Amino acid sequence: MTVSSSSAVNGHTTTRRPLPCGIYAPTMTFFDPETEELDIPTIKKHAERLARDGLAGLVTMGSNGEAIHCTRAEKVAVTRATREALDAAGFPTMPIIVGATEGSVKGTIELCKESAAVGGDYVLLLPPSYFRAQMDEEAIVGYFTAVADESPLPIVLYNYPGAVSGIDMDSDLLIKLAEHPNIVGTKFTCGSTGKLTRVALATNAKTPTSEGSGYMAFGGICDFTVQTLASGGSGIIAGGANVMPKVCVKVWNLYAEGKIEEAIALQKVLSRGDWFLTKAAIAGTKQAIQSYFGYGGYPRRPLKRLEKAKVEAIAEGIRDVMEIEKSL
Repeated sequence: MTVSSSSAVNGHTTTRRPLPCGIYAPTMTFFDPETEELDIPTIKKHAERLARDGLAGLVTMGSNGEAIHCTRAEKVAVTRATREALDAAGFPTMPIIVGATEGSVKGTIELCKESAAVGGDYVLLLPPSYFRAQMDEEAIVGYFTAVADESPLPIVLYNYPGAVSGIDMDSDLLIKLAEHPNIVGTKFTCGSTGKLTRVALATNAKTPTSEGSGYMAFGGICDFTVQTLASGGSGIIAGGANVMPKVCVKVWNLYAEGKIEEAIALQKVLSRGDWFLTKAAIAGTKQAIQSYFGYGGYPRRPLKRLEKAKVEAIAEGIRDVMEIEKSL
């Protein structure tokens, strides 16, 4: 298996931005606090901040991006704005992975094509789950294969059981799907380092020290960055990188440079701080950004806005890691 940034997809030869090893943020989608309409200027400002803080790439319209709350037109607008912001800020080579899951094969392929047209480089896809009882392994393989056959963008599989009625793709299934030339990675939000290890080994995944096949094995939470690296992983796609990107990058770089003990020590601080964001979810992450960077706002309803005491508790809970963030 070899994954190339120059490939033939659906009869057309394309050259796209490669996926480097490192830290990626699934970017938040920001809304006007009164109307809940997209706040495009803030979306662009956030993308630029993350790029300047050293991230390897961005993911638009993932779980943290409230894709489930957005129309297809809004999803496309967010990806377009993110690409425009990166290009204008001097980061034209930074890749964008787009969350493009829809309930049907047809709808997902259409969104993949629209994502490509506005500057997306790859798509991140959950398995279909609305008709859970019918989604056996055959149906899941059929879905991903059909989309991969037609998508102009390569696919990163998204294993997040909590978002798809408990569907948890095992390593055998992920390895089988990886045989498709247009499936180029997996995000392990399941948190299973054993599963990540098996898939990374079987696919000869890219690491900081080896190009391997180019397949990307992404940890899905920044609180197991060191563990992902030790397991042969390629990167981290983590919500915490919206708030403390420099610390996330520092942990990654320390380990990649062979400074293992330093990386482990900083990982402990990062893991403690990230737990406050994980518990508070999207609303808490946005308010953490608000507390430390002056923007962030609120999620779309029905997600609730946090009370002042909760916001203050989150800010206090991440204080230690944010002091390090501000020092880098």
